Amino acid sequence: MMRLVFLGPPGAGKGTQAKILSKKLGIPHISTGDMLREAIASGSELGKRVETIVSSGALVSDDLMAEIVRERLSQADCSNGFILDGYPRTVNQAETLKEILKELGTKLDLVILIDVDEETLVERITSRRVCPNCHAVFNLKNNPPKKDNICDHCGTQLVQREDDTEEVVRNRYKIYLEKTHPLIEYYEREGLLKKVPGDRSQDDVTEMLLQVLEGAKKT
Repeated sequence: MMRLVFLGPPGAGKGTQAKILSKKLGIPHISTGDMLREAIASGSELGKRVETIVSSGALVSDDLMAEIVRERLSQADCSNGFILDGYPRTVNQAETLKEILKELGTKLDLVILIDVDEETLVERITSRRVCPNCHAVFNLKNNPPKKDNICDHCGTQLVQREDDTEEVVRNRYKIYLEKTHPLIEYYEREGLLKKVPGDRSQDDVTEMLLQVLEGAKKT
């Protein structure tokens, strides 16, 4: 039974690792985007309010996001744990999450920071190529396609996403530092933060994460 939050800069591999651990631990991986989509799909009053905001292009407020998180974490599949990815993003949201979990009679077990430095991220993300047809993802440095710039799976020409340029990556990293660093310090003070280097291979990072979780169970 593990209640986890994943932190890390854009492109650190949080989503990938969260999906892997979700399967291994048998607990749901919940991203901010998933929560918004599920709320809308439910057709509930809350979902209708979310849909109106999202379709207008506006940002969902902290208060409304808190309602969505409360509703999602109240569902039966979260009773044995969960991995939150993309929430909280600020100290204010972290305090709100603490209150929500208190209302549900539980609390976080660990907050894991998948830590990657700016230069590694720039190299990793600018080397990323995607297939516009089957959505397979490749990396020219560590996971290149067998045939130059051609998808291994369906033979379509690979493309670079518009936001995978150096300028965009550096800007996103700057915003991440401004917004998320106070959150890292907050969870360090709470005694919940564990750091895992994210600049290793995918399998190595998974192994380190499992070791951190195993160590947490023993304490």
